[in-house]
Amino acid sequence: MRHHIDTLSSFIVGLIFGSGLILAGMSDPSKVIGFLDLAGQWDPSLAFVMGGAILVGVVAFRFAHQRSTNFLGGAMRLPKKSDIDLRLVGGSLVFGIGWGMAGFCPGPALTALGTGNTKAMIFVAAMVAGMALFEAADRFWHAPRRNRHTTSSH
Repeated sequence: MRHHIDTLSSFIVGLIFGSGLILAGMSDPSKVIGFLDLAGQWDPSLAFVMGGAILVGVVAFRFAHQRSTNFLGGAMRLPKKSDIDLRLVGGSLVFGIGWGMAGFCPGPALTALGTGNTKAMIFVAAMVAGMALFEAADRFWHAPRRNRHTTSSH
């Protein structure tokens, strides 16, 4: 029963989030590109969407830090890491470049995917391929190093 409640609540929250993205215009790449086009015909409307999201996030995290369980009774899992490192900066750059080139970020792309948007389909396929490539590279770089010096007998 517990699993069903978690699944249903996840579905409802996802539905609300997706609806918000559609209403805010975040699933329309031309609206996003218009926001990012500071030198051309800049559309500042998404700044209000982002500002609202940041405000909600700040308040939510403030309350979340005071709790040990979530609203459904599960464990509260909050990020522990707060330092800015090369991995964070690199990921942010890749995210920003992809957002600027395609007009999509992951959430709105998945929302637009549901509408049958061809650009969203290409973006999501590229996003999944990039995530798989990252996982493979991360495993390779963090794999235990084997002893490369082997002894040969003559």
